[in-house]
Amino acid sequence: MPQLDVAGAVLTYDDEGPRDGTAVPLVFVHGWTANRHRWDHQVAHFSADRRVIRLDLRGHGESTGAGVRTVAELAADVLALLDHLGVERFVLVGHSMGGMISQTIALSHPERVERMVLVNSIGRMTYSRGRGLLMAASTLAPYKLFIAANIQRAFAPGHPREEVRAYIRASAQTPREVVMTLYGAMRAFDLLDRAGEIRTPTLMVHGYHDIQLPVRQMLRLAKAYPDAVVRIIDAGHELPVEKPAELTEALDRFLTPGPAEAGPAGEGAARAPRPAAGTRP
Repeated sequence: MPQLDVAGAVLTYDDEGPRDGTAVPLVFVHGWTANRHRWDHQVAHFSADRRVIRLDLRGHGESTGAGVRTVAELAADVLALLDHLGVERFVLVGHSMGGMISQTIALSHPERVERMVLVNSIGRMTYSRGRGLLMAASTLAPYKLFIAANIQRAFAPGHPREEVRAYIRASAQTPREVVMTLYGAMRAFDLLDRAGEIRTPTLMVHGYHDIQLPVRQMLRLAKAYPDAVVRIIDAGHELPVEKPAELTEALDRFLTPGPAEAGPAGEGAARAPRPAAGTRP
């Protein structure tokens, strides 16, 4: 279990798969209160023939550290790990808050990001006045109740209850300071007005039943991207574990350009299709 000391934190990560392939490494970034094992299905699939890197963000899973105040600081941790591993160019796959981290990296280091996949992520959190007040009030609830309410509503109706309980228990292990601080960081995150600057070919995969970060907010982001493809899946906010095979298949198709997308040898990343509307399940 490799680890890296970074700015007062110890980051735990996995670095799997062959190093001699032509494909650039995949870098998986999990979301708020989660850990690197959200990506187990995807890592098992892709590490068979390409390098795959994933980490526990500081204060999450088996990583230590707190004190981070912004999404940009988490992005700096990810870049520090990649620099340590000697990975110059990569494909980013980020879920929820991990998608916010991924977009931050794509804006600050566009030359390093070959492609990007945003899973249940957005560019700006927007609430009605009533919902905003409700969300603010929820932070006053006892910590375990706050966690339980947020994780429960992240899954689509009908997801096995015992699985949901297991994820609630795992999320509650994340230190309260980390959870509450990053809750505020996500609410403050806003790059929607700069989204048009991100030229990286991007796939946006979203759960149709996501009430944490609703589909309409993702579509608003997709409209701002010059080069984005949208796919909607019949799931909630926790797509990597609710519909792991469908998400893996969507990633596989996006990362394997068809004949029409493949450019001349040596040109670098193939261009993704122009924006397409997702279909309702």
